[in-house]
Amino acid sequence: MIKRLQRKFVLIVAVSLFIVEVLIIGVINIINIRSVNSENDNLMQMIAENDGKIPDFFKRDDKMHRQMTEPGNIPQKFKNNNFNEETKYQTRFFVVEFTQSGEVSRVDTGHIAAVDSEQAAKLAKQVLDGGKESGTTDNYMYRVTEREGGKTVIFLDVRQGAHNKNRFMLISALVAAAGYVITCLLVLVFSKRAVKPVIESYEKQRRFITDAGHELKTPLAIISANTEVIEMTSEPSEWTQSIKNQVTRLDGLVKQLLQLSKMEEDDVKLVFADFDMTSAVEQAAQPFEAVAKTNEKSLLLDLQKDIVMHGDENAIKQLTAILADNAVKYADKGSQIKVALSRSQSGRHAVLSVSNECAQPPKDTDKLFDRFYRSDEARTHEGKTGGYGIGLSIALAVTQSHKGKIECRVDGNTVTFTARFRTAKEK
Repeated sequence: MIKRLQRKFVLIVAVSLFIVEVLIIGVINIINIRSVNSENDNLMQMIAENDGKIPDFFKRDDKMHRQMTEPGNIPQKFKNNNFNEETKYQTRFFVVEFTQSGEVSRVDTGHIAAVDSEQAAKLAKQVLDGGKESGTTDNYMYRVTEREGGKTVIFLDVRQGAHNKNRFMLISALVAAAGYVITCLLVLVFSKRAVKPVIESYEKQRRFITDAGHELKTPLAIISANTEVIEMTSEPSEWTQSIKNQVTRLDGLVKQLLQLSKMEEDDVKLVFADFDMTSAVEQAAQPFEAVAKTNEKSLLLDLQKDIVMHGDENAIKQLTAILADNAVKYADKGSQIKVALSRSQSGRHAVLSVSNECAQPPKDTDKLFDRFYRSDEARTHEGKTGGYGIGLSIALAVTQSHKGKIECRVDGNTVTFTARFRTAKEK
């Protein structure tokens, strides 16, 4: 159980960290991509508004021999960009102008070396034929603008920006992956320390149950022996019979507590093998037919044949007996108890269900598998049923040891316990 808790803790931290890192890296890269795209859009707009050129926003003060921004020369909408005196010389672009008839009237490739005038004109015609006003083609972002006497197609080289975006994305992903691996390793190393208080508390509880169980065996044996002596020296009475009943009850409780404690810590060595589950369930449930009949109830077995399971046969028999015994105890008089076994629709699972009718069905079905939990309906039967509130906890432990699932459903007055296991075919 402690190992499962530690694995679950590490898994929760790992998954949570992965989700957070993906979100952070995703948001950072989206912001970076939008920032680069926005700067490119502003450059295109600037070139379009200035007849296919980047204007001189800066001048040199010959007297002071230093550069300074000319006040008010940069339009307000461009002031938030990283435009400076080098922008004009760092930006790679070319412009192609067309007449109203679609003829090339001017080609400006003075700001780029990757294309010549012929290639620029050909690329611009392809853009016009495509009918789009803006977009990307090859390594260029383009925009088509209307001007007096024709159209202008502006191409901006975005290779460097695309390279920077990809590099930023790669570096951020690598850094995040490295951080994720390191963090997971640290969590794995320190997880024992994190769950140490839980381990100590659980170990104390387990030692208490084990020690108390062994300590109770001796006085119970003495009480039982003394009761036998009393009955030998004098006639048995309702008082001696009551003592013997309570001794038997306590002895059963101690044994179940010790068994549950061992199962939760995997101290019980289950022997897994393929076995006939149909036969095992039938053998475990049949003895309760007589018990049900004695209590004015009936037991129906509806078992699908030839269901083979990979697991511990004795443990499955114990699970069946617990569920059948529970149903017989709390079923209404004159009602029918049904034990059913079938394959799931996919054929991959064996489904064991035990149902009974109950005038006061339990409300908190999720708590039924807790140790010592007794529903209100069960408390009204206390003293008659002889239950300890541990049987269903053992049923849960058996199911979990086989990597199965068990649940309780209430439909009207019908209470149904259902356990699902993988069949041997999938093993």
